[in-house]
Amino acid sequence: MDLGYEFKNKELLTTALCHSSYANEHKDKGIECNERLEFLGDAILGLITGEYIYSKFPLWSEGKLTKLRAAVVCETMLAKKGRELHINRDLCLGKGEEITGGRERSSIIADAVEAVIGAIYLDGGMERARDFVLGMLTEEIEKISGSFETIDSKTMLQEIIQKDSIYPIEYEITDERGPAHCKEFEAAVKHKGKILGKGVGRSKKEAEQNAAAQAIKGL
Repeated sequence: MDLGYEFKNKELLTTALCHSSYANEHKDKGIECNERLEFLGDAILGLITGEYIYSKFPLWSEGKLTKLRAAVVCETMLAKKGRELHINRDLCLGKGEEITGGRERSSIIADAVEAVIGAIYLDGGMERARDFVLGMLTEEIEKISGSFETIDSKTMLQEIIQKDSIYPIEYEITDERGPAHCKEFEAAVKHKGKILGKGVGRSKKEAEQNAAAQAIKGL
């Protein structure tokens, strides 16, 4: 595993690579799992990527920035990067998790990447964490943003919801204002009767897309 960063406190890295299944099997040793570091790393990852794309794309709307960030920091992307850095090879897993293929499970690898980010932040500060995150993701941001016009918020939201629910997403135009030649529409997107997001646009389609983008941000 080559992170491009040398830890001063190597226990932080050890904890970042410790899955809860391993910690649970070694409770008598007082081993801490990586869940707290994952929580911290997730927040730092969102801040660094958000700050970067905010500065890089000054003319983009909030909706577009939100979609790009969601595409970059998703589980699939983080797991891909974790495999490239061979983080999965050095994970400490419980016997059951090891047997059932946990070392290649995307959710576990992605969580470990976030935990490593949290550990680097605690060990070396925000600048070193930023170096690590951007070194890992800048090229991916360039690739995704280059074809960004093809990213559709409604489709992305549908894919997110369908992972956990069989119930459909519904869109409703909740308001319509302005003169005929310059109308503005407001849309709401709902799932199981709950409003996930609202959006405004010059057309019904644009309003629905912006509602979906807000829903993605909330999720």
